[in-house]
Amino acid sequence: MFNYPRSRLRRNRQFPWQRRLVRESHSGVDDLIWTIVISDDGRPRYPVPGMPDIYRLSVSELIGEARRAVDLGIPAIALFPHIKPEFKDAQASEAFNPEGLVPEAVRAVKSAVPGLGVIVDVALDPYTDHGHDGLMDGGKILNDPTVEALAQGALMLAGAGADIVAPSDMMDGRVGTIREVLDANGYENVSILSYAAKYASAFYDPYRDAIGTATVLEGDKRTYQMDPANSDEALREVELDLREGADMIMVKPGMPYLDIVRRIKDEFAVPTFAFQVSGEYAMLMAASQNGWLDEKRIVMESLLSFKRAGCDGVLTYFAPRVAEWLGEPS
Repeated sequence: MFNYPRSRLRRNRQFPWQRRLVRESHSGVDDLIWTIVISDDGRPRYPVPGMPDIYRLSVSELIGEARRAVDLGIPAIALFPHIKPEFKDAQASEAFNPEGLVPEAVRAVKSAVPGLGVIVDVALDPYTDHGHDGLMDGGKILNDPTVEALAQGALMLAGAGADIVAPSDMMDGRVGTIREVLDANGYENVSILSYAAKYASAFYDPYRDAIGTATVLEGDKRTYQMDPANSDEALREVELDLREGADMIMVKPGMPYLDIVRRIKDEFAVPTFAFQVSGEYAMLMAASQNGWLDEKRIVMESLLSFKRAGCDGVLTYFAPRVAEWLGEPS
């Protein structure tokens, strides 16, 4: 039993410079991945319900925001599509269109700002008329046909210039199949950021409005996304994805699942990211706009919690705000 009769931890908290010296976790612009929703509906930008100050962007508007990201020092953006209803079907055909919204956006960004990292979501739900991440037979999600479809979508997006493909579907075996297809076609340097621990969460609702799946989703996603009650299962999911060739790991949602981040880092010591999802953004913004919380302080504190848990980076809608705050004189 240690006995420190003269120890007073408050001595290290007396002055701002002193607190800076002993600070264990830091959140900086290098930790930010800017989450952006793009749309093919013809409008330059359109507000997302339930997410103040977040818009669906046209490709031309996206280019302006990509240049802004570079100016702010943000290393990467992550793109998520809102697809017009007439382009959706049960087979998610538009997900494989090389002239579709996402590949067009990737090509445009890489042409305009080649030094900015581009991460693309690999999933079928924005493109299916039933709102699920997989192909269906009646009410059943078909795992293996979905995996083959995802691999073809990832190949198409790699061909458009995506730096990182991020399968978010939670089908079994999809990372290994995507890796095999990418490598066989000369894209061995394209990274895979696997949503290895993606939970069937209520925190996604504003995002489903953003990409247009909220009104078409049939049932729920609990047969393939993880049960929020489970923790050990997340480690098994992560281990499988790493064995299949994942380069980085994603936990989604973020703050309610920081215990999962910590367990993954302790067990595997691999690059680990978390997604501060739409519901988290909506809650913090609503409280801030009502004057119940200080926006800057609460957002920065939330990001520190990600870093303290072990995150190497955070996907967040707050990225440009935070980058601007970090650039202000202290």
